[in-house]
Amino acid sequence: MSVRHFLTLTDLSQDELRHLIDRASELKAMHRKGEVYQPLQGRVLGMIFEKSSTRTRVSFEAGMVQLGGGAIFLSPRDTQLGRGEPIEDSARVLSQMVDAVMIRTFEHDKAVTFAKYSNVPVINALTDDYHPCQLLADMQAYQEARGSVTGKTVTWVGDGNNMCNSYINAAIQYDFKLNIACPEGFEPMQALLDKAGDRVTLYRDPAEAVEKAHLVTTDVWASMGQEEEAQARESAFAGFQVSPALMDKADPEAVFLHCLPAHRGEEVSIDMLDDPRSVVWEQAGNRLHAQKALLEFLLCSE
Repeated sequence: MSVRHFLTLTDLSQDELRHLIDRASELKAMHRKGEVYQPLQGRVLGMIFEKSSTRTRVSFEAGMVQLGGGAIFLSPRDTQLGRGEPIEDSARVLSQMVDAVMIRTFEHDKAVTFAKYSNVPVINALTDDYHPCQLLADMQAYQEARGSVTGKTVTWVGDGNNMCNSYINAAIQYDFKLNIACPEGFEPMQALLDKAGDRVTLYRDPAEAVEKAHLVTTDVWASMGQEEEAQARESAFAGFQVSPALMDKADPEAVFLHCLPAHRGEEVSIDMLDDPRSVVWEQAGNRLHAQKALLEFLLCSE
């Protein structure tokens, strides 16, 4: 059987993605009951971090421990990648020593090339173009709060960044309608918009985009590596803040998500994360269980 990778949501079928969400909730319930489940005993995950993270590192490392395996953290200072070794060579070597590789980097092509030359599963833990692991946690959070997202309306407010790109893929794979509210010049990848067709609609007015939505979500206006643009982006995104008042325009049962970390007072009002409609803390915790389901799928499937 050929090696399966998880670089974008499109690497798995719709049925597989739905199974992952169901399985993540099962693993979450087992963990809360104190059940010991360790199918990955003796397995090792190599974790390559060219971009720093809190949630990604802790969730993957804790997940491997809970599943009975281990994880090795590799920063640019810890690998020959940081000293100019070709990605192809690093992939060939590391995949001889570990059972799976998680990579968090800048250019998406790096993750694609690494996977091409790896003989073990490679997981995209964030690139400049996509963040599929976060979307698993998001879909799990919505399903646990309100049931299936299929057929619902989701609104993205803010930058057309890697999270927005992944929401477009999620709209296709999980079958929901996606409204994207962003300023002109900050749209997501055109190729993805073309692929999604009329499933995705662009708006310039957040209030119009949020109307009757079942899920509202956003992200920081300046992502990692865009710090020098922060002031200009703050001006461009004025009026795109998600607040309880904006949420009032959504469906009465709508929930709010944010992948975190959040800049309170910028893309979200100071009180939005603590609003009763916010499920961001469960969403954050779901990174652990969704990724456990993913690791189990990639390493234990026949």
